[in-house]
Amino acid sequence: MKTKEKIVVFGAGGHAKVVIDIIEQQGNYEIAGLLDDDLKHRGKRFFGYPVLGTRAALPALISAQLRHAIVTIGDNASRAAVAAHLDQQGWRFAGAVHLRACIGRGVKFGPGCVVMAGCVINADAHLGAQVIVNTGATVDHDCRIEDAVHIAPGCHLCGGVSVGQGSLLGAGSTVTPGVRIGRNVIVGAGSTVIRDVADAARVSGVPARPLD
Repeated sequence: MKTKEKIVVFGAGGHAKVVIDIIEQQGNYEIAGLLDDDLKHRGKRFFGYPVLGTRAALPALISAQLRHAIVTIGDNASRAAVAAHLDQQGWRFAGAVHLRACIGRGVKFGPGCVVMAGCVINADAHLGAQVIVNTGATVDHDCRIEDAVHIAPGCHLCGGVSVGQGSLLGAGSTVTPGVRIGRNVIVGAGSTVIRDVADAARVSGVPARPLD
């Protein structure tokens, strides 16, 4: 039987539990343990796995022939920063797609993407690196999602939507066909976005309007 590659999970929080569950179900990797920069986890176990230390432990792990990692941090900016640090050190990013997600023809995923249970991603949608499509969210045909975006649980993107780098689409929000969401945008939970949103805007409501 072929030996599984070992993987390091970076981030010991609630999001990590869900990702670990996906990795276990996929069966492609053996989880070696976790890293987290919060010292409260030092020497403990998390969700059944040892916490191996902070990012200071990365060189030793590379020396031990570990090469694959997945970043399990929900906050977009923090996830992107950790991923950039790992990338600079030569780590390879694994993705995690739940066995009960529905993935259409022509869908493309960047490194480190995570897709939770009950998600639907339809034909020719493209997702960048370190994107989270959370539980029960849908991404319809021809959507373009840039790096480090978080599409929260129950969010629905209609066809041809584009979402800029670092944006957060809140739980239960809806984006209508062809709308462009800029970079570093926050869309409030339960909102309906019917027109383009500028970079760094904060919008909420039905229909969504700027909060500033």
